[in-house]
Amino acid sequence: MVSPATRKSLPKVKAMDFITSTAILPLLFGCLGVFGLFRLLQWVRGKAYLRNAVVVITGATSGLGKECAKVFYAAGAKLVLCGRNGGALEELIRELTASHATKVQTHKPYLVTFDLTDSGAIVAAAAEILQCFGYVDILVNNAGISYRGTIMDTTVDVDKRVMETNYFGPVALTKALLPSMIKRRQGHIVAISSIQGKMSIPFRSAFMDTTTAQGRSPVEVAQDVLAAVGKKKKDVILADLLPSLAVYLRTLAPGLFFSLMASRARKERKSKNS
Repeated sequence: MVSPATRKSLPKVKAMDFITSTAILPLLFGCLGVFGLFRLLQWVRGKAYLRNAVVVITGATSGLGKECAKVFYAAGAKLVLCGRNGGALEELIRELTASHATKVQTHKPYLVTFDLTDSGAIVAAAAEILQCFGYVDILVNNAGISYRGTIMDTTVDVDKRVMETNYFGPVALTKALLPSMIKRRQGHIVAISSIQGKMSIPFRSAFMDTTTAQGRSPVEVAQDVLAAVGKKKKDVILADLLPSLAVYLRTLAPGLFFSLMASRARKERKSKNS
């Protein structure tokens, strides 16, 4: 037998069920639809932005730079590939143009050979880059060198060489190309930098202030770089779970982070001396 209190609550329950079935679920599906449409438009806009864009990639002969060249080429970008080894750049261009695994119109890349440690060569290289297509839409500062060693064992010459290649060279190239971007009132500068710039790692004193090591395969990172550029993202951490957690640990619990890094340094020193 149903009590009077239960009978009074039944209309309220039925009313709530009616509202839920007629209002909440359609609203939820509507929100999901709007979100899906937004993501689709974002994807289409990113594809359109990259197609026919003039993209300059430094350090394009190997590693991440080479993989970036492949994904931007497949996206229909007009490439200017830069590096110190002209022969390796020519081989990369032959590899790209021989590939037919793309559904968009592609363009034969240009190559510009120069050394980022040569300030005079950078100015001439910037002029040559602008001559290729007349302008630059996207500059990908990828070139860099790595070094491993303690602060005491690292000579100042090594520090200077790493900084010239990984920092001053890209800055000089950016400054040389920036006026043309400002004149056109458009341009996108991509700085491939290290997660080590957000946290210290033992035996990487000369390297950690300057360039990048994502901890992932260059193929995966290149795809992420392409997506980030297409969406015009400002700052993206492209790292595996452990390095990403380390970045947050460095911010939220610096004491614990530095203790772990000190312990790691002691273990590496012990294994190095044994």
